[in-house]
Amino acid sequence: MQKLTPRISDKPATKRHIYTVAELTREARMLLESAFPSAWVEGEISNFILHSSGHMYFSLKDENAVLKCAMFRMANQQLRFVPKDGMKVLCLGKVGIYEKKGEYQLYVQAMEPKGIGALQLAFQQLKERLEKEGLFDPAHKKPVPFLPNRIGIVTSPTGAAIRDVLNISRRRFQNIEIIINPVRVQGKDAAHEIADAIKQFNKYNKIDVIVLTRGGGSMEDLWPFNEEIVARAIFDSRLPVISAVGHEVDFTISDFVADFRAPTPSAAAELVIPEKEKLASMIETSYRRLTNNFLHKINLLKERFKQLKESYILRQPLNLVVQMRQRVDDLMHDLTIRTNHIVELNKEEFNTLTGKLEALSPLAVLSRGYSITFKLPEGKAIKDAKVLKPGDKIETRLNKGKIISKVEN
Repeated sequence: MQKLTPRISDKPATKRHIYTVAELTREARMLLESAFPSAWVEGEISNFILHSSGHMYFSLKDENAVLKCAMFRMANQQLRFVPKDGMKVLCLGKVGIYEKKGEYQLYVQAMEPKGIGALQLAFQQLKERLEKEGLFDPAHKKPVPFLPNRIGIVTSPTGAAIRDVLNISRRRFQNIEIIINPVRVQGKDAAHEIADAIKQFNKYNKIDVIVLTRGGGSMEDLWPFNEEIVARAIFDSRLPVISAVGHEVDFTISDFVADFRAPTPSAAAELVIPEKEKLASMIETSYRRLTNNFLHKINLLKERFKQLKESYILRQPLNLVVQMRQRVDDLMHDLTIRTNHIVELNKEEFNTLTGKLEALSPLAVLSRGYSITFKLPEGKAIKDAKVLKPGDKIETRLNKGKIISKVEN
């Protein structure tokens, strides 16, 4: 049998490239990041965690797969709503690999709720939370003053809302003083300015009511009035607050927290500023009614006085005295007769009882010649001689007087 020997090739052997785990993971990360620099992903949030660092970690899942996600603090600060497990969302981000664990994940840069706008969802979430805390409770609502001396307006000094309020104020009651605390009513810092203005009016302590107002706009334009900082400033206000934001169909969180919601800025002005002419007419009507009632009361008293003046009692007052005196004499006579009768009855009963007492009295027995003997010093009546012994002292009581003796036998 022929022996086979291995055939050695004339070509040089190819050198193998061996990756480290870190190198391979890094290469894969670079491939993924270049292939998916930006992608929208739809899914349901699960295992949501808000880390103490402010970063958010969660998973997106559908029926067939799960994708781990991270949304860092700089990105999630722009969210208007709070993500929760079970919420369906659209996420924009880039695909990468977390090299430490070798896991591929989506680094989320933006998030939108699926089926409902982010602002609308944020509005609903904040409304539900504040309602549970009791910020909308009617028990906390303060009454709006009927005729305020000073009205504090929190609004933009250049908006249509303040023009409407001032026009209505001049037309209805010019004597009411209006103080404007100018703020921005839309934009990034508007909510903080509005909340600070409410607090400043409370510290000023010369305002009777605060009107929070601006004209209409989109939900994003009205959003400062949906911020929690504004809601809590309204709730903490010692002064009553009227919210008049947007048009009649617009509702904001400030409307629910405020002591009164007006559908428009003009309606708020008409609510808080009464018409001077109507008040003057009401005062005049009340004055006439009061005067008529007063004169009617005087006439009634005059008629009553006239009746009393012409009455028999006032025309013959001495005759009344004579009759009363005679009536007193009659009563005294009846009293004397009845008293004597009662005394005689009691006297007769007293004599009967006295006779019975005398018949039962031991003194009566003594008067018939009997005596009673007491042992001294006890003073106990002696019924049997055996209780005595020679030398005892005794006292014998007679009808008249008593005898002290000493027992000999």
